Amino acid sequence: MSHISSDTTWMNIGNCADQHPSMFFPSDGVGVERAKKLCEGCVAQTPCLEYALVNRVEHGVWGGASERQRRRILKARRQARLEETAVEVS
Repeated sequence: MSHISSDTTWMNIGNCADQHPSMFFPSDGVGVERAKKLCEGCVAQTPCLEYALVNRVEHGVWGGASERQRRRILKARRQARLEETAVEVS
């Protein structure tokens, strides 16, 4: 995941397209839950989340995931790659 993704065409079709960006950069847990709720069922949820993961976006709700959730996803993916590599080596 070393490349930076610049494809943002999915932003035009997302549930967030007509929302103010500040909604996705909340300052409290209630705001995070509200933003995540808007992401539910969005056709752009997967590319949005992948964009945030690939580009290491540290703030806001992206693809229905908070900053903490995205850190956990990245950690799980790193761990899976390490385990995969260990199996290939043995």
